[in-house]
Amino acid sequence: MIKIISDSTSDLSQELLTRYDIEIIPLHIILGEESYRDGMDITPDRIYAWAQENKTVPKTAACAQEQVKKMLQKHLQEGHEVICFTISSSMSSTYNVMVNAVKELGAEDKVTVWDSESLSTGVGLQVVYAAEMIKSGKTRQEIEKELKEIRGRVSASFVVDTLVYLHRGGRCSGVSAMLGTTLKLHPQINVVEGKMQPGKKYRGKMHKVVADYAEDQLEEMKKARKRIVFVTHSGCDQKVIDAAVDAVRSLNHFSEIHVTRAGGVISSHCGPGTLGVLYVRGE
Repeated sequence: MIKIISDSTSDLSQELLTRYDIEIIPLHIILGEESYRDGMDITPDRIYAWAQENKTVPKTAACAQEQVKKMLQKHLQEGHEVICFTISSSMSSTYNVMVNAVKELGAEDKVTVWDSESLSTGVGLQVVYAAEMIKSGKTRQEIEKELKEIRGRVSASFVVDTLVYLHRGGRCSGVSAMLGTTLKLHPQINVVEGKMQPGKKYRGKMHKVVADYAEDQLEEMKKARKRIVFVTHSGCDQKVIDAAVDAVRSLNHFSEIHVTRAGGVISSHCGPGTLGVLYVRGE
C-alpha cells in the first residue's frame, strides 16, 4: 500500500483529505515570539488581524524534521511505501527537511519526496492525481513518472487584492515596483518553475478583476484536463468567489469544481482577498 503525506500548503478541503486518506503535516506560522501550526492552532483571519495591528506580516517556517520522521516511521513499520508532497523548494525548506528525514531513516527505497514546484492547490492537484493513481493500482515508480509530466502542466495563478503582503514577504520579485502607482493594481501572479512572477495587471473592484482574470483563463481551460479544477481564495467576498465559479462552470468542462480556502501559510504571504483558478493544462 502507498500512503500520501502532504505539507499543509496543499490547501485541500477536509472532504478531499478524507476521500483520499491524505495525511497532512503542518508548516509553522510565527507571529512575533509565538509559533503556531498551520491549520491546527491558528486561522487566517487571526493572522490578518495580527498583521494589521503590528503593521508587518508573519514569518513562516518548515515542518519539524522529527515530526516528519515520526510520521514516516509509523507508515514504514506498517509496511507502507510513502509519497510526500511539498510546496516548491524555491519557496520553502520543507522539501529539504523531508529529504533529510528520509535519509536519516535510510528509507530512500520506500519513500518519494516530491517537490511540487508549486503552491496551494497547485500542490493539491498533484496530490489528487497521485491518490487516484494509487487507487488504480499503479506503483510508486509509475506514479512518480506520471507526476513529472503533470507537474509541468499545472497552471497555478492568482490575483491579489493587496500588494502589501507579497511586498513585505519578498517572495515575488517585481511586486515592489507596483506599490508606488496611484492607480490601484491587482496583478496576476503566476507560478513559473517553482517561483512567483507578476503577470497581467488588472484594475477596478475585485469582483470585476476576478471575472476578467477568469475570462482570460477560459481558452486555456477549454483544453485543460477535465478531471478537476480548484477555485482557491484567501478570504474573499462571496460575490468575488461566485464570479470565478460562474466563469469556470460556464465551460461545462470539468468533472469537479472545488472551492477551497487557503490555509495560514499561503494567506500569510498573499494576504486577504487573493483568488486563483488552478488546473492541469491539457496535452
